[in-house]
Amino acid sequence: MYTPPFNLAEDEEELRALVADVRAGWLVTNGHAAAPSATYLPVIWRDDTVIAHVAKANPHWREIGSETPALLIVTGPDAYVSPTWYAAKAEHGKVVPTWNYSAVHLTGMARAHHDPEWLRMAVEELTNEHEQRRPAPWHVTDAPSAYIEGQLRGIVGVELTVSKVEGKAKLSQNRSRADREGVVTGLRQSGRPDELSVADQMASALEEDVLGL
Repeated sequence: MYTPPFNLAEDEEELRALVADVRAGWLVTNGHAAAPSATYLPVIWRDDTVIAHVAKANPHWREIGSETPALLIVTGPDAYVSPTWYAAKAEHGKVVPTWNYSAVHLTGMARAHHDPEWLRMAVEELTNEHEQRRPAPWHVTDAPSAYIEGQLRGIVGVELTVSKVEGKAKLSQNRSRADREGVVTGLRQSGRPDELSVADQMASALEEDVLGL
């Protein structure tokens, strides 16, 4: 991932929080096909391991053996940045549009799992993670056992052992404070959820700059 020094995100706790908040990402492998294969999957990242699963009808899993190089891409909120928001536009006009975003790339070795017990563990952990915030969480045991067993036969587990973590936060850090404040104001006027999230991230970074954090 191309990352200029001012966009580098190295705090692993923050990167894990982003992945936990987004809860899904693109698994990319370069197997038998001429072009890489990619599948969007719900994921959990624990220690140095990511767990997920794909539909058995999805041919992507056939590219994954016991040790297959893979990349998981998780992206946070993103937003178009208009040059009209920069204070520099009125000063000299030498400004152009850009796009702000955050992303985490997890690189490592993937393996496929067919064992029913592993699959049940993965499904239960993923389900519990995503249901825990609900007032009445659904549990795998809420469905008939025979039905769940049939559903498990229709998926293939994926486990990624992470060897490299890369984080990027492109939040106009290379611009002046006045330009960044202008972007925050512009994004907050849009009302789009992603743009409001990017504005909040930028505002927090500006506050940290003031506090010297």
